[in-house]
Amino acid sequence: MENKTSRRRPESASKADINADAARAAADEAQRQLASRLRLRHLNCFVAIAQERTLARAAARLHLSQPAVSKTLVELEQWASVRLVERGRNGAALTPQGERFLRYALDATRAVEASALALARQDAHAVPAVRLGALPTVATALLPEALLRFKALRPQVGVKIHTDSNADLLRAVKAGDLDLMVGRMAEPAMMQGVSFEYLYTESLLVVVRAGHPLASDSVAPALGDVLGFPLVIAGERTAPRHHTEAFFETHGFAVPEGAIETQSASVARLLVSGSDAVWVVPQRVAQSDIDAGLLVRIDVPAPQGAEPIGILRRSTVTLDEAIGALAQQLRECAQLA
Repeated sequence: MENKTSRRRPESASKADINADAARAAADEAQRQLASRLRLRHLNCFVAIAQERTLARAAARLHLSQPAVSKTLVELEQWASVRLVERGRNGAALTPQGERFLRYALDATRAVEASALALARQDAHAVPAVRLGALPTVATALLPEALLRFKALRPQVGVKIHTDSNADLLRAVKAGDLDLMVGRMAEPAMMQGVSFEYLYTESLLVVVRAGHPLASDSVAPALGDVLGFPLVIAGERTAPRHHTEAFFETHGFAVPEGAIETQSASVARLLVSGSDAVWVVPQRVAQSDIDAGLLVRIDVPAPQGAEPIGILRRSTVTLDEAIGALAQQLRECAQLA
């Protein structure tokens, strides 16, 4: 019995090895066939769909018809035997497999673009501009000093700044439209392929103009007194707004009707400076005005819920010298405040 069993084992193992070799050979052949069929137009089409988030806008960007774009995407999915894009009434969204493929498709298309630029460029020393995204609150609080320091070190390098919501900025980073962004972390599913480097924690203050009735009181005002004045707060679906609403609810209040909602620190600053409005604002946004005596912090409990702010970028991409230099200035300026 034992001898027969021992004689059969090598035969079974041999069959398993043959099956494994056959499976590997089939996978290698499928990969070779896909590589032989794959063209730059497939990658450009897929990247355009990922960045534009609708087939119609991708077609307009590529100067193609929408059916042509759809056909190219279908070819790619059939060859890969996987669905890369979910189509619906709200546009086109990448599947997890599409998110993974985008990272490599972007690297390939960027490499082709860089090669073409190197061949066509008249000035061999020209450096492409750094594409930087930032939340509106970060743009006014951190960017000015960091950009001035960066330009002193790299005067020949341009910077293209884009402000938007955290979700839209993160999508732009993942799609390769931005080199860096300064913002918040997101849900784990949204952070796939993105790294986060902590810079600082964003907390909220309640401020008014110098000479405001609340600022001249010898006794700290109650929250109800503060809400007797016009209120300026962050827009909906933002972290500062979420913490403000939760804070009011904890103290038995709701956000008053008639509040002014804005993501623009410049607009809010002008409103508060020229009126008796009260501004719930991230500390770094208002700190320079407080230091200059233009705004005054009101001694009332402020919304807590501090949010970590950091640098987000595609984790598979190595930063070039210019982008790395800007990231370093962001780090240094975040530590100074």
